[in-house]
Amino acid sequence: MLNKKMATIFVCLLLIITGSIQKAVPAEAQNGFVTITASNLNVREGPGLSYSIMSKVNKGERFPIVKEEGDWIKIGLSAGRQGWVANWYTTKDSADNSLATGGTTGTVTADSLRVRTGPGTSHSLAGSLTHGQKVTIKELSGNWVKISLNSFEGWVSKEYLSMSTTQQANSQSGKKEAVVTAGLNVRTSPSVSSNKVGTLAKGSRVIVNSQANGWSQINYNGTNSWVSSQYLNFSVQTQNTTTASATTVVTASSLYVRDQGSLNGKVVGQVVKGQTFTILAETNNWLKIEYENGKTGWAAGWFFDKSQTNGGISTSAVKNQTITILSDGTNIRNDAGVDGAVIQRATKGETYEVTNLNGDWYQIHLSGGKTGYIAGWIVSLNGSGTQIEKPDAGVHTKNKTIVIDPGHGGNDSGTIGARGTHEKDLNLKTAKLLHDKLKAAGANVHMTRTSDKYVSLASRVSTSHYRNADAFISIHYDSISDKSVRGMTTYYYYGKGLASELHSGVINRTQLKNRDVRYGNYYVLRENKQSSALLELGYLSNPTEEMLVSTNQYQQTVADGLFEGLARYFKTN
Repeated sequence: MLNKKMATIFVCLLLIITGSIQKAVPAEAQNGFVTITASNLNVREGPGLSYSIMSKVNKGERFPIVKEEGDWIKIGLSAGRQGWVANWYTTKDSADNSLATGGTTGTVTADSLRVRTGPGTSHSLAGSLTHGQKVTIKELSGNWVKISLNSFEGWVSKEYLSMSTTQQANSQSGKKEAVVTAGLNVRTSPSVSSNKVGTLAKGSRVIVNSQANGWSQINYNGTNSWVSSQYLNFSVQTQNTTTASATTVVTASSLYVRDQGSLNGKVVGQVVKGQTFTILAETNNWLKIEYENGKTGWAAGWFFDKSQTNGGISTSAVKNQTITILSDGTNIRNDAGVDGAVIQRATKGETYEVTNLNGDWYQIHLSGGKTGYIAGWIVSLNGSGTQIEKPDAGVHTKNKTIVIDPGHGGNDSGTIGARGTHEKDLNLKTAKLLHDKLKAAGANVHMTRTSDKYVSLASRVSTSHYRNADAFISIHYDSISDKSVRGMTTYYYYGKGLASELHSGVINRTQLKNRDVRYGNYYVLRENKQSSALLELGYLSNPTEEMLVSTNQYQQTVADGLFEGLARYFKTN
């Protein structure tokens, strides 16, 4: 009798559990699914980096969405478990579990589209495509697309490709190879309660057709079967795009955090000097950080110092790899440093084998068995090595006195662009951005004007003398009757060093047409006893270039280039 009662209770409990499971699955599924875009991604117990890690998931795996909170998504795992992942390492799918297939071509919609060696901005540049070019779609990974054109392959942002609906396939539709990491049961369906049809030994290689909820579908003895993804290693094909291991320190006294990586983003928080954060993502010199527990946002990368935590790049990380030249006329020197004599000039697109690394300079193999040196921050490293970034401007500009001179002002508008842009306004905008960067780096910065007012040329030079400037930078934009003319020119009168470094910094950043560094008989240069340069940062008379130089992105990029150029100038002077 007791056994009968126990059996009845057991059946009731089983029905309750089964019912709850049946209700739970549709509840999760109706919120849609996410596909993981980073390898070995942490699953946490709560929506924030401060919560403990409870599990890990792999790139390409697909999970139902249970709940969303801020930048975090709660996903359903196997065996009824649930955990939180950062939404910037996922892509959302529809609730339909089917996988799209089809179309194989795309059309470039951007004027110039950068191609990278892997799916993300952390990967080095492999080349570029132009508007209207047709490419073949090879693979999708999150918001990145692997393309091929003739024999050339690489990754581009999906945002700048026009594809038909059938082409926007989930990356899981492509088959992937994996290695079994332990003795593994093969089952009839994605569940530990399903029938076992065989086993796979450690080290076996399998082809995965698709993935769902922590399980992988494979072909076993001619039949579609399932194995746990937990015991498969996909690293033979996937690349880790997670950047959460890098940390950085705030250098500005107070810094806004925004909801997007741009000055147009809405302010959502604030951080202060000395705070340390984990870098969650990085794009266009903006960093994504968790500024409060569970809250993330973007902050300007030039107000952070990564040098305290990142360390140097080892020779082994770059040896026997290749670099690609990004600009025509790039100097190759006989020694590592700007003091080295120029022995050759390289052309944009040329590649060279790296034989060694000396600080921030690559030693490269030249014809005839010779070697030369090239600055690492002005080329693109091809392969899995770490790209050399700009020199630490904070070290070389700290305590330097710099006078920034925004040309024209007040009743002197300077040139007026084809679309009505006033040069005086653009000069001031660029100058203020550069001022903020230098100030944050510890420089003593002064401006000849901070508002729309007229300042005489003599007063501008007097400011340079009175402040005993280590560098005087006069900022302008150019104009000419021929509207097809474009590019950047930099002028000097006494010494060419400052002008050359500023010019190189901006050209390398913006990729503007290089109109060279020239002698210029301008008052603010001729009458100036301090190191000085005058820059014409683009042609407002060219309608296309006027639109470009007026954008926030270009303005930020120009300020970055000037900042880096100053760093290199002070490093060697």
